[in-house]
Amino acid sequence: MTLTSDVQAESVIIRDVTKQFTPDGPIVLDNVSLDVRPGEFVSLVGASGCGKSTLLNLLAGLDTPTRGTIQTPGPPALMFQEAALMPWLTAGKNVELALLLRGVPRRERRPRAQELLATVHLERAYDQRPHELSGGMRQRVAIARALAQQRTVLLMDEPFAALDAITRDLLHEELTRIWLETGITVIFVTHNVREAVRLSQRVLLMSSRPGRIIREWTIGGEETRRIDSPFVAELASQITDDLREEIRRHA
Repeated sequence: MTLTSDVQAESVIIRDVTKQFTPDGPIVLDNVSLDVRPGEFVSLVGASGCGKSTLLNLLAGLDTPTRGTIQTPGPPALMFQEAALMPWLTAGKNVELALLLRGVPRRERRPRAQELLATVHLERAYDQRPHELSGGMRQRVAIARALAQQRTVLLMDEPFAALDAITRDLLHEELTRIWLETGITVIFVTHNVREAVRLSQRVLLMSSRPGRIIREWTIGGEETRRIDSPFVAELASQITDDLREEIRRHA
């Protein structure tokens, strides 16, 4: 088993990764291989418990594979469903914390945090604490904090699942804009198939446990899509049909 972080590597490379949490326990991931190109936006979809989040945790270095190798171009940034902001710190100080951990000098941290909050359209939120912000605003701060880590790969584990539809759609637009502007590589886990199609260049379907990548759809370019567009609806319907068949097969 190997887990490496290589700043010279251009792609995220997963080779023959298997994961068991105990030696005699069930296989959670089974022989997963995947390449993600620099600057690509890839989404993972699948039934609950299929190993999507486990794979993201392995990529983040929070756990190690039982077998196989993972290589990333430097340590990734990771975002969860909850913003996980420090409640006693303001929005600006939450972003500054990531800069502090990166070794950015004190005098540079506030202006840089202000720039990052402006990137997610929260210029006026620097001195507000998390409880003063809406759920969507907290997730924007979390995105700014992730960008403050200056990583080339961003891992997102259902970051918009708890938000209402309108807020989620607005954050889709924000995330797409930031992705296009920064060129960051995004690996995105979601249960929402339409969300995956709306955001991604590739959508990967994982089998029910043990998790394997069983099908992928290449969507292509960097064009902006609306979640209610006919193209998104049609492709999401196709993927959902395959997902339902996979769930029935393992029922």
